[in-house]
Amino acid sequence: MEFVAGFSVGILGSIHCIGMCGPIALVLPTGERAGARYVIGRVIYNAGRMVTYAALGLAVGFLGRRIALAGFQQTLTIVLGVSVLAGALLPAVGARIAVRWSPLRRVHQWLTTGLGSLLHRRSLASLGLIGVLNGLLPCGLVYFALAGAAATAEELRAALFMVGFGGGTVPAILAVSLAGSVVPLPWRRQMRRMVPAVMALVGILLILRGLDLGIPLVSPALSSSAVMESSGSGH
Repeated sequence: MEFVAGFSVGILGSIHCIGMCGPIALVLPTGERAGARYVIGRVIYNAGRMVTYAALGLAVGFLGRRIALAGFQQTLTIVLGVSVLAGALLPAVGARIAVRWSPLRRVHQWLTTGLGSLLHRRSLASLGLIGVLNGLLPCGLVYFALAGAAATAEELRAALFMVGFGGGTVPAILAVSLAGSVVPLPWRRQMRRMVPAVMALVGILLILRGLDLGIPLVSPALSSSAVMESSGSGH
């Protein structure tokens, strides 16, 4: 279920990914622009991104589980929902904060320097490393996916969510790296406008889930289910 949810987020955000990661995909080290090695290299690059996403999923799942065990799962879910909703409604504010936050700026500089060095190499291993570093680049859509992964409050489920997210972005990024910009610019602009709407919807769903309204699927009774689990573990 988590994989499918993450995959859906990745598919819906693919146009955003073309704009953000597409330029890197287009300048990946190449030999001849044909043949099995060329295709394998692009697959390895995308696999590197998914490895990073899975690792990030494990990390936020660990944090989410610790917060849930402390009795703050509802608070965590609501805070994540509000954050996602704010990011969708006020994207310029989030971008401004990210630019001014010096630790994030330094990480970005380190990553771009590493990517620049790797882009001059032509080995399959370097393509995988480019994918790994690319997955760490600051990206609002990735942060959005991590918020959804953290809400699972469990490492494996969060990792599956992020692997699904990465898998959902692969078709678009792979198409770009193999065939160039396959989506006309006007279409990309129109489809990119859908991303904030999807983010806002998921943010609202996270808030509803955290409110513990007892509505199946939308806002299940988290507190009662937690009580049942704790009582069941005592037998």
